[in-house]
Amino acid sequence: MSDGPQAPQSPLARLQVMAVQDVPVTPALRHLELYTMGGLLTVLWHGPRDADSAVLCCGGAMGGLLGPANGLFHWLGEQLAEQGIATLRVSYRRPNDLDRCVEDTGAAAEMAYAEGIEQFVVIGHSFGGAVAVNAAVHLGALAPGVITLATQSAGCEIAPNLAGRRVLLVHGGRDRILPVWASEVVKEIAGTGELIVYPDADHLLVECGDELRALLPGWIVETLRPA
Repeated sequence: MSDGPQAPQSPLARLQVMAVQDVPVTPALRHLELYTMGGLLTVLWHGPRDADSAVLCCGGAMGGLLGPANGLFHWLGEQLAEQGIATLRVSYRRPNDLDRCVEDTGAAAEMAYAEGIEQFVVIGHSFGGAVAVNAAVHLGALAPGVITLATQSAGCEIAPNLAGRRVLLVHGGRDRILPVWASEVVKEIAGTGELIVYPDADHLLVECGDELRALLPGWIVETLRPA
């Protein structure tokens, strides 16, 4: 006889992790590799071990760890570490597979939570915008903010569940891969959020890199301030 519905497995449990390597690269940067039945999950972890808040960085459909605007994710990791905020840059097991990439981001969040992280901002570029939206929804109150950079709209149908969170959408006005209306659609679906368009920027947002570096750290710190 069945004992009733089983509790859903956590992201880490679903990954079936066989082994983990956690190597300090510098005093403020760790390189983690999780060997799973579905492939290799890599996480670069910036910031102090006693941090209580973190940023989760989600790359595009091809994967990657640097982010747009000439290494924005790496730069954020270094800058936010100085303010006591951790940054986890996630390298997916299977890029362009939304469900698995959301699961990878959830697994990174689960590891961080086990080490004392209490709240997250999730940021994603292009395809990673959909990953960030889904991950933030699943994290619930643990994720008070989400940032999308030149996001796609596909996969963001879950965005109404972001009600009550801070949402920032950034797009380039000359994006030749995903037009501005993709972010407009996500904002409309979510029913909340601020959309900033940089008229001269293309999909990688290189042209507005300085503006993003001026904008994002303050927005993140404000979102993660103690309640």
